[in-house]
Amino acid sequence: MKLYKFLLLLFIVLLNSCTKDLVTKYYSEINPNIFPKNESDINAMVNAAYYPLRGAWYDGIFSTSERGVMYLSDATTEILHGKYGDQNLASLQNYKATDGGFTRYYDDFYNKISQMTLTIDLINQSTVSDELKKKAVAQVRCARGLLAYTLFDLYGPIVVAPLEVLKQPLIETPLARLSKADMVAFIEADLVAAANDLPAPSESEYGRFNKALAKMIDIRLQLHEKNWAKVKALCDEIIAYNYYSLDADYVAMWDLEGAKNSKEVIWAIPSDYAGTSENQWQLMVLPADFAPKGGWGTISSTWWFYDHFESNDVRKTMLLDHYTATDGSTYNRTSPGNVLDWGPIPLKINQDADRTSGLTTVDIIMYRYADVLLSKAEAIANAGGAPTSEAMQLVNQIRTRAHLANKQLADYSSLSAFNDLILLERSHEFWSENGQYRADLIRHGKFTARAIEVHGSTFANESKVVYPFSLKTVAEGKGKFLQNPGY
Repeated sequence: MKLYKFLLLLFIVLLNSCTKDLVTKYYSEINPNIFPKNESDINAMVNAAYYPLRGAWYDGIFSTSERGVMYLSDATTEILHGKYGDQNLASLQNYKATDGGFTRYYDDFYNKISQMTLTIDLINQSTVSDELKKKAVAQVRCARGLLAYTLFDLYGPIVVAPLEVLKQPLIETPLARLSKADMVAFIEADLVAAANDLPAPSESEYGRFNKALAKMIDIRLQLHEKNWAKVKALCDEIIAYNYYSLDADYVAMWDLEGAKNSKEVIWAIPSDYAGTSENQWQLMVLPADFAPKGGWGTISSTWWFYDHFESNDVRKTMLLDHYTATDGSTYNRTSPGNVLDWGPIPLKINQDADRTSGLTTVDIIMYRYADVLLSKAEAIANAGGAPTSEAMQLVNQIRTRAHLANKQLADYSSLSAFNDLILLERSHEFWSENGQYRADLIRHGKFTARAIEVHGSTFANESKVVYPFSLKTVAEGKGKFLQNPGY
């Protein structure tokens, strides 16, 4: 931990400071023969790259609170509804450039990409073995690719500072956002390189990156770009590992040890009571009077979403349509109180009733093999202009696990009908999980209309498919950094 704090201080000094004599201190003056000089130093630098990608209210982009990507992303869809605060702005798609809850992801995390770029350079300059360098750089490039994709998905193209600019921190260099093509190429290059050198799924440590994760993030990028051939190829590569399979019990994946015991989970973020990486979800969704242990009740699901599940779909098990309060009162859809008026409680995970704080040890599942199967089904249908029996069979694998009857290809013979089915299955499969359903709605052209239909928004429009940048960020760009249209 001391070494990690030293690294953070080192980055801050190098990026932002000068000597007392106002003589430029260049990053390149750090002697790689001194630091990093051994495996422990390299591991500390790699751990620093994982740091912003954890769950943590203050500085983790995948927090399960209102400051995390999943929470506000799902709140822009039919999955979640917020009655107040940033979650209400999300549900109404009423976010503006002055709303820090939406501009903060860029403001707080884009510089982490720069830190990862510097880390890669330091590792490559070090005197450790080439094999150790290769393994370390692969993890940092996967982290950088994941963070860059996450910000690209939220904002569109961002600024990616070149290494030569980062090595001269005292020279002010306003930079423009990358073009879309360059942004996609940057992310893809990181993920392809990472996949080459990361360990195979069977050889990777739980909670760490592996080849399949790098390819899964790349699948999300290629879905974003509707590059169907690449989506299918990447899915086939993950399937060919012959390592992953669908868990028989959907609900059990979110038990206290569910993710650790799963052959479906491609990557999960470990969580603990100490707050090293936090999972606050029960605190966010359970009402204060929920027995035996409540939370803050900051957000709910919607009855629109709940009603679109088939009655025997096990994936709605943890969408709680009723609960008993600590005073013995029962609340349900007909007697909702002030909790169930918009929809059920989106608990999703084991309530961990014996937890000792607002945190839980239920790990944050980010990517699963089910995503590979549904992504491949979508790619097959859209690449060929019509669904096929193979595409429908992949969808039915997911439905069978959910205890649902198979869908028939004859009933979904048009591409639009099949895509509607894919979108529905994705919402039911991945609700309150990693926030990517927002991108699914956008990809299928239903993001704006869904906000109007479900949340009654009068603010939703096509510009809201990306978040705004802060006024501060635009001003610091000195004319080179352009705001997203509509803001």
